[in-house]
Amino acid sequence: MTPGLGHALCAMLFFGLGDFFIKRSAATGSHARHYVMMQAWVFCPAMTLYALATGTLVLGWGALWGCAAGIASYVAFYNFGRSLQGGAVSTMAPIFRMNFTVAVVLAVLLLGETLSAAKLAALACTFGAVWLLLAEPAATRGTVDWKSLTYVLIATLGMGLANFFYKMGLLHSATPETIMTAQAWLFCPLATLLVWINDRNLKTPASAWPYAAGTGVCLLFGFVILLHGLAIGAASVLVPVAQMGFVFTALAGALLFKEALTMRKRVGLVVAVAALALFAVA
Repeated sequence: MTPGLGHALCAMLFFGLGDFFIKRSAATGSHARHYVMMQAWVFCPAMTLYALATGTLVLGWGALWGCAAGIASYVAFYNFGRSLQGGAVSTMAPIFRMNFTVAVVLAVLLLGETLSAAKLAALACTFGAVWLLLAEPAATRGTVDWKSLTYVLIATLGMGLANFFYKMGLLHSATPETIMTAQAWLFCPLATLLVWINDRNLKTPASAWPYAAGTGVCLLFGFVILLHGLAIGAASVLVPVAQMGFVFTALAGALLFKEALTMRKRVGLVVAVAALALFAVA
């Protein structure tokens, strides 16, 4: 089996569940900046306590890559939350989970990871899946909500960069827990500062707290497990596999939120799964 593949599969489940909680929070009417701050308030102390309890918090220069990931992931989650306020989860979540394309390109160009025929085919399937998933279920066929699309594309780029920074931190001898704790220490103040600048207070919608807490916990386990996989495996394989959680999210959106799962989207999901399968065996 590909080294680290089991870790990536476990991370996939946590990421998919995290997306589900994010959409539920958006349905309560909470603004994206509030939700990002709330889940950061859960993630940051929980991650810090976990790292201290396990004795894996070892600060060094490699932790700076975690700080860089903190900035990139903040941009990613804030814009992903904004995209879900106007776009369907069955469309926005799959596009966001295509962020592995960025990590694959950077890993091949900068880290010297191999680019096989299977990986090239997987990238082609990825772009095909994104195109198939762009149509809004409630809109005229062939049209898109460009505002939500812009937000989700920014989020996709940010998360792709964060995944690459994780691998760089591991290559510089930082532990997975150190990288994630350093990320949280930068992410949490940024999220809090943005809310304060916009609102001049830190009031939070009570109805969104259960979903924010659920997201924070899912991301903690998902990222720690993924980074332990990246410590022994290739980013150009494991990061794509971890993003397969969008299949769960898209199906949940159709079944629980009554979002239309058109033939176009069904084909898009199949193509996306084919892309991830090709990455896994590449």
